[in-house]
Amino acid sequence: MKIFPAIDLLDQKVVRLYQGDYDQQVVFGDDPVAFAKSFEEAGAEYLHLVDLDGAKAGKLHYFEIAKQIAEQTNLFVEVGGGIRDEETIQHCLDAGVNRVILGTIAQKDPEFTKKMLTKYGEQIAIGVDAKDGMVAVEGWLEKTETEAFDFCQQLQSWGAKTIIFTEISRDGTGQGINIPLYQKLNQLDLQIVASGGVASLADIQQLKAINIGAAIVGKSLYTGDLKLVDVLAAGKGEV
Repeated sequence: MKIFPAIDLLDQKVVRLYQGDYDQQVVFGDDPVAFAKSFEEAGAEYLHLVDLDGAKAGKLHYFEIAKQIAEQTNLFVEVGGGIRDEETIQHCLDAGVNRVILGTIAQKDPEFTKKMLTKYGEQIAIGVDAKDGMVAVEGWLEKTETEAFDFCQQLQSWGAKTIIFTEISRDGTGQGINIPLYQKLNQLDLQIVASGGVASLADIQQLKAINIGAAIVGKSLYTGDLKLVDVLAAGKGEV
């Protein structure tokens, strides 16, 4: 099972939000490259990088940080937050980013999304952020009328391979993962990345047991509730 430690950037600092609320943030540091290197030193192979300023503004802000991480580590880096045009996608991939995450644009511009999925294949992941079962966009600030599971089915028909599914109500809360939700998602022919609420090794073990291929771990690493080496071991089935 792939483990993606997460770095969320806001005002150029490494932060975590509570339930996606920009007004409820905790700052953990101001050197994201150092955090990425520390994750790699602990044994991580993957990194989930989110530009929260970009997600809110609709334009990627921290391209240079993503580029530095790609250049200075051997991590598989995926980047999301405000990526809404092909130029930015290509710019990221050319800089060494391995996978680009489309979020708001996937819900708002299906034709563009289909085109990008066809052209870039597995270098594109779709971020599906759910609030009360409905898709949320614009940095989680706006809830749509689109049912999240139905949208995942649509994305599968468009050619999507990887879905990063975040349950906003659990993100940053330490409540744990909603296992029945991921069991349902896993019925789809998609690679599901579980995000939002990982609080214990049991969460990782349960996700692995139902064959979820990857999980993103954020706040619990920063607070010290979980150690990355232990999470990685659980992902490999060693704990």
